[in-house]
Amino acid sequence: MENIRIQDDLYMHVNQETLDSLVIPDDKPTAGGFAKLAEGVEKIMMDEFESMAASGEYPNDYLKRACRLYAIAKDAERKEKHGIAPALKALSVLDEINTVADFSRLYKSLVLGGIPTPINIGAETDMKNTKRRLVYIQGAGVILPDASYYKPENAQQKEQLIAIWANVAKLVMGKTDLTPEAQEQYVADTLAFDEIVAGLAKTNEEWSKYVEMYNPMATAEVGAMLGEMDFSAVLADLFGKVPETVVVTEPRYFGDFAKILNSNTLTLYKHWAYVTGLLKFCAYLSEELRDMGGMYMRAVTGIAKMQSIEKFAYNLASGMYSEPAGIYYGEKYFGEEAKKDITEIVYQIIDTYRERIKTNEILGEATREKAILKLSTMGVKMGYPDKARAIYEKLIFNEEESLFDIVSSLKAIKELDMLSKLDAPTEPENWAMPGHLVNACYDPFVNDITFPAAILQAPFYSLKQTRSENLGGIGAVIGHEISHAFDSNGAKCDENGNINDWWTEDDFKRFDEKVNQMIKQFDGIELPWGTVNGAFIVSENMADNGGMSVTLDIMSKTEGASYEEYFRNWAKVWCVKARPEYAKMLLAVDVHGPAILRANITPRNFTEWYTAFDVKETDKMYIAPADRIVIW
Repeated sequence: MENIRIQDDLYMHVNQETLDSLVIPDDKPTAGGFAKLAEGVEKIMMDEFESMAASGEYPNDYLKRACRLYAIAKDAERKEKHGIAPALKALSVLDEINTVADFSRLYKSLVLGGIPTPINIGAETDMKNTKRRLVYIQGAGVILPDASYYKPENAQQKEQLIAIWANVAKLVMGKTDLTPEAQEQYVADTLAFDEIVAGLAKTNEEWSKYVEMYNPMATAEVGAMLGEMDFSAVLADLFGKVPETVVVTEPRYFGDFAKILNSNTLTLYKHWAYVTGLLKFCAYLSEELRDMGGMYMRAVTGIAKMQSIEKFAYNLASGMYSEPAGIYYGEKYFGEEAKKDITEIVYQIIDTYRERIKTNEILGEATREKAILKLSTMGVKMGYPDKARAIYEKLIFNEEESLFDIVSSLKAIKELDMLSKLDAPTEPENWAMPGHLVNACYDPFVNDITFPAAILQAPFYSLKQTRSENLGGIGAVIGHEISHAFDSNGAKCDENGNINDWWTEDDFKRFDEKVNQMIKQFDGIELPWGTVNGAFIVSENMADNGGMSVTLDIMSKTEGASYEEYFRNWAKVWCVKARPEYAKMLLAVDVHGPAILRANITPRNFTEWYTAFDVKETDKMYIAPADRIVIW
């Protein structure tokens, strides 16, 4: 094995041996990193579900229902008996749509039945007044992983993937009672409708600028944009009233919505809804159909075979009852000693951030006060919530029904619950992630950070690791999430999570210069699987930069701190082996940069990196001082 110098490639120096030994499971797109921890949690919880079912003893009714759903979902014989019939019955509602007026009348039935529609309507937090909710509308998704795949420069890749999708669609359609000619027509019409949608849909890069989703308009004005659709009747049916304001998340899409849904495109829509709906439903039908339905995404991501029936069943059940499952995991596998220690680290990072903002060169006094206020009021959710939210009381199902009907009924309960909350106060106390999820987040509209118990383990965090290793792992990730409060999106929200211009013009101009520098630092980097789009991943790169700057500050005040341990563990947490197809797709759909760049580029901005490993101008991990970026 080639001896890679740490001064030339931190990521490969630390991870080469691990990467060489990693084997990507046949049913996964990656190995190592987050995936390894997630697999560990998955195994623990599957064993717990099996043990509960075998003993017949459950800690609460939520987990009893979760285990029953798990048992039903892994009963292949039972699913085979029901076959495709439950899905075809659900799709039969489309036969009742002969006019756009019919579509409007049946819209709620379509939504509650899980049938795809070209307009998605929900009640979400008002981004300018986070204590209340507004109605939001969003368009349909596209067949390919992202709307950018439909651009002329991606024509070859588009053609290849569409061909794969069409073959899968035809296989599944062959299981229906439609004639071969009708099956062909349905697939052709689905692709024609997808082309219309793709011409207007947002790309993931556009979605990444989430503040730009907020376009409130008068309901009457939106209704006029929607052409033949009776928008007021649909709203009244969904919410029991017609609200005055609607937030249009995709102005381009809805500005031309009459082109998407009208009397002439109605048949295209119905066939698109049938085919894409059936493909989505396959997961809950027979094992043969679950295999068929997943072929397209496995091809896109390079996965060799479908997930085992046991893993599928566990992920379905633990996802449907995610909060109770997460609480159980957190209480049993995340101790109070660790919770106390990690919470101490969090507040140390927040305090250090506050001191750094006091001397930050970007901010003037007025803006600085607002930034400190935002930090001081930031919520911290570590491990798992105290109790599951009320919705889980409602998630009851009839065990005699097919798996498809059970899942549909549970999803409908969740949908109705969301619709019922339009006039209810928002619930900032709710957790954005369950305790058994290996992830973390910052919620800009609540102004809080969430760290589930499942991510609070080695190499991110362990009581057995040194404080330097923990700061280079979970510390930098905590700093990362806090930094999202001040990234290119979060900087536009105030301490209450409201979109609010709290910066002076000069301060924001200086901040914007830093944003552009960060875009340039990553933009255009060529990797074996594609070219990096610096603008798309800028908010995450800013957060990495902020997380490292604040934890390095803490390191400077920590007795016996080892920068070598810090940077090595920073590289270690990003260790991942991915299938080439999946890595290529992530460049288009994931706001996070490739792991190797997160590990290698962020440290180069900090003096401590150069001192720790005596990095010189002739080394590959060197950036000239003038090109180094430290924002917070």
